[in-house]
Amino acid sequence: MQLQLPEPGADAQQASHTLQQLIAGEIAAAGGWISFQRYMELALYAPQVGYYSGGSAKLGKDGDFTTAPEISPLFGATLAHLAAEVIAASPAVDNVLLEFGAGTGKLARDILTELQARDQLPDRYFIVEISAQLRARQQQTLAAFGGRVEWLDTLPERFSGVVVGNEVLDAMPVRLAVKGADGWVERGVVCDANGRLQFGDRVVADLPVAQIPDADTLPQGYLTELAPVAIAFMRTLARMVAAGSGAAVILPDYGFPAAEYYLPDRDQGTLMCHYRHHAHTDPFYWPGLQDLTAHVDFTAMAVAAVEEGAEVLAYTSQGAFLLNAGIGELLLRTSPEDSMRYLPLANGMQKLISPAEMGELFKVLAIGKNVQWPQRMLRHDRTHRL
Repeated sequence: MQLQLPEPGADAQQASHTLQQLIAGEIAAAGGWISFQRYMELALYAPQVGYYSGGSAKLGKDGDFTTAPEISPLFGATLAHLAAEVIAASPAVDNVLLEFGAGTGKLARDILTELQARDQLPDRYFIVEISAQLRARQQQTLAAFGGRVEWLDTLPERFSGVVVGNEVLDAMPVRLAVKGADGWVERGVVCDANGRLQFGDRVVADLPVAQIPDADTLPQGYLTELAPVAIAFMRTLARMVAAGSGAAVILPDYGFPAAEYYLPDRDQGTLMCHYRHHAHTDPFYWPGLQDLTAHVDFTAMAVAAVEEGAEVLAYTSQGAFLLNAGIGELLLRTSPEDSMRYLPLANGMQKLISPAEMGELFKVLAIGKNVQWPQRMLRHDRTHRL
């Protein structure tokens, strides 16, 4: 079926063609098949032509999707208050923040602006960013905070402070697994006779289907995602936390615990593509010009963290998390009588916390070590569902 989506410009089309040729060359060199994980990695991160390494706008009204920091400054302000509280209550936690995958830099700016207003600026605000284009944009956005912000290429081996990773896990490449007549096979990417990219299945020995509860009982044709890259990231993150004197990590994202992720009726997985605020399911539509994401298996993320020495501090819906952290009180700093300022903030908060908007689809997983996590943050906690 032909997708009815806005046509990209000539330069964007050329960049996508270049990426498609690169992918086709890698498929040929690999014997005619690559994993979907490798395809997704190239589509998102290939130098100059991948989605996150190219030059097009990604976020906000002119991009392909909108994240919580783009919706309201209250999101960053709420995280700032929580971070400051955790740091003040935890003697082992340094007054340092680290953000992974900072997008436009707006979340960092909102956090730092709020902490500056409270006279609680961190000693350092580290950003781990692999996209040169996004790093340049972040540096421009955060210029007012001078040398307090520092960019890193990779996660440090140890860290003490508070870490934020908003919508980081969903952008990590996934493998696709499908239940065949004789067991699980991997769905990868091949080229057809005309050189077009398409799916192709292959039996592989190392497919980690142990991530799937009751994998043997799922029906033939069941398709889902496996997340070895995100699991490896969580292991690295947890080792970093366990090696430091004290840290908390806050990970808002969309997803489910394993028991909900692998329901029998979710038989086509969760892979989703985002192009100019249109969501669809064709990962081969103009590669490099659209975002590819999969929902997060929060059970797998929590297990990986615990196995490397971190602790699960909390797991709950984004709505409950933000309300527990005080977003309502922050809204009320603006008088409802000042409708020009109050109404946009109230509408933004509603999108962040409403179960019909982001409040239920998005969850927050918090892990840490040697940290005093506020008791009120455990209201409506769902850790028992992981």
